[in-house]
This record gives sequence, C-alpha cells and structure tokens, in this order.
Amino acid sequence: MKVIVGLGNPDKKYDNTRHNIGAMAVARLSKLWGISLARRNPHALVGQGVVGDETVVLARSRTYMNQSGGPVAYLVDRFRIPLEDLLIIYDDMDLPLGMTRIRPGGSNGGHNGLRSIIDVLKTQDVPRMRLGVGRSPVADAISHVLGQFSKAETPGVERLLDRAVEAAVCFVEEGVNGAMNKFNQIPTDSEDSGN
Repeated sequence: MKVIVGLGNPDKKYDNTRHNIGAMAVARLSKLWGISLARRNPHALVGQGVVGDETVVLARSRTYMNQSGGPVAYLVDRFRIPLEDLLIIYDDMDLPLGMTRIRPGGSNGGHNGLRSIIDVLKTQDVPRMRLGVGRSPVADAISHVLGQFSKAETPGVERLLDRAVEAAVCFVEEGVNGAMNKFNQIPTDSEDSGN
C-alpha cells in the first residue's frame, strides 16, 4: 500500500494558490486513477483504489498548512503503513517553477506543513516531493505562497503538475528511490516546451 498526501489550505479561496500545489497534484492523481476523495473525516479527504498491483490511498488534509502533522499521523496509523510507503507533496519557494525534488527524508527546509509533520511523527524520515513555485522578487514569502498563480505562470504550473503526476506514478511502482533517481533531474528543453 502507498499513501500520497497533498498539502494545502482547505478554504476555497486558496484553491489556485502556490501553497496548494500539493493538493492540486493529488486532485490530478485522483482523476488519473479514478480514486474519488469522497471519504470525509475531521482530518482529511481520503480515497482508496488499486493502481496496477498496488493499493493506493490519496488524501488531502482538511486542516491549515501549519497543522498538517495531525492528518498525516492519522493516515499513517489508520492504514498502518511504514513511512517509506508515504509520500508528502508540497510547495517549495526555493525551487524554480516547474522543478521537482524527491527525497526520502531530511529537515523541514523552513516549510511549516512539513515542520508540523516531522514534529508530530517525531522523525525526519518522511518521504517528500517538493514542487517548485519560485520566489517573488517583490512580494514577501507569505503573500507569495498564499497568492494565486498568474496567467503567465499557467503553462509552467501545468507542466509542473504533469511532472508531479508522473513522479507519483513512479513512486507507486518503484518507491521513493526509484522516483528520486528519475525525477530529480532538471527538465529538458523538450519537456519544458511540452514536446
């Protein structure tokens, strides 16, 4: 079994914001695999299905970003999974728009959602996929991540979500190390242009 969690904020006003790119990626996976996030509980929107030979749980936290630890701990306990079968997807300002980084663990890198997860699980060994949303040359960090993507950024966001979905498929098939080896490279020009 694999559990994939997309981080974000629950209110509608945050739907197209940089901070919700993880939740957007899980929404794409939901469509791809036909796994509806229909089960609601106080912690998360959850769906379960079978992808190939693997049972997959998709989830989106129902708490605000800085309280992500509770929902993730609930999912780990509910499905009794080892942490290597968990993947957290979230935004990263330190990566340019369009870049992905997958790691089996490490520090929170200043991300409040991941900080909460590490604090609650009491370990840094939390597999994660960081999706680059870039930094703003003018806006402060909070305004930037809570801001919506611009029209000019839309093609880059679409390519990023496509790449995140491909990487998540690879995670299900090959685990975090397989996904890391294939998707931590810089996208080529042909990938960037959609060719």
